Amino acid sequence: MSVFIENQEIAVKGKLLRTAKLREEPYAILEEPMAWLGKAKNARIRADAFTFCQDLFEQEPKYGPIFELDSAALLPVSTYEHWWKKQLNDKTRNMVRKAQKSGVEVKFVALTDDFVRGICDIYNESPIIQGKPNRFYGKSFEEIRQSLLSFPDRCDFIGAYHGAELIGFVKLVHGRNVSSLLHILSKTAHRDKAPTNALIAKAVEFCAERKISFLHYGIWSRRGLGDFKKHHGFVRFDVTRYYIPLNWKGKLMLALKLHRRAIDWIPAGWQDRFVQLRNRWNSFKYRQPKQAMGR
Repeated sequence: MSVFIENQEIAVKGKLLRTAKLREEPYAILEEPMAWLGKAKNARIRADAFTFCQDLFEQEPKYGPIFELDSAALLPVSTYEHWWKKQLNDKTRNMVRKAQKSGVEVKFVALTDDFVRGICDIYNESPIIQGKPNRFYGKSFEEIRQSLLSFPDRCDFIGAYHGAELIGFVKLVHGRNVSSLLHILSKTAHRDKAPTNALIAKAVEFCAERKISFLHYGIWSRRGLGDFKKHHGFVRFDVTRYYIPLNWKGKLMLALKLHRRAIDWIPAGWQDRFVQLRNRWNSFKYRQPKQAMGR
């Protein structure tokens, strides 16, 4: 469920206990969160608590007693040469070279109909992405186009092409001294050409040229995706997240720490097992029929 307050879209999640936050977080933050919170209360949104993140580069907590630390994956950027020589491991450096040798061309592109059609092809390649259901799988051209229209005044698109075929893309959203990889995806069929590595290299090059100090790649991850981020020079960066009760249910929820996800209560080792089981289940659930060979 979503509501709008002063052109800001607020997403409300939960059934028995509801939590509200900016839908476009962390790519959008509240400039004056406590003043804005009063407006949210006056709007009587159907939520029990409101959560928001402090500015990425403000380390000292300053908005209230109830907060936790979220983890972000950030790549400190100085020069492209420094990233290439000092922040990459040898295997990742070779993958970027492999993309170049395979004929992958990486360039900034406009959000044209042809580009959107190429993105549709990428999303429709598989109903699963990194073990999770692909929420864009089977979406129409217009639905995909609409999903790409956010932040029109502060974003760029980068495409990875093999010949005339779009095989990977990035939506790069710019903030204060940081650019974020909002969408980044490549075709599995062209994984051998390392298009995703080439896309990140292009994003780093852009940040270095524009004197942007950080490249942001979602939350800090573990397992396969976490290793992928580390190999490209991303490091863990803690971000302060606040929770503000809006009613008595919100106070009870926060006191009992019921705002946390169920998986947060599970030890890390069991989380890994759970993820493995989830990935196997999704692979079985969304399996596609194999085409007969030679027909």
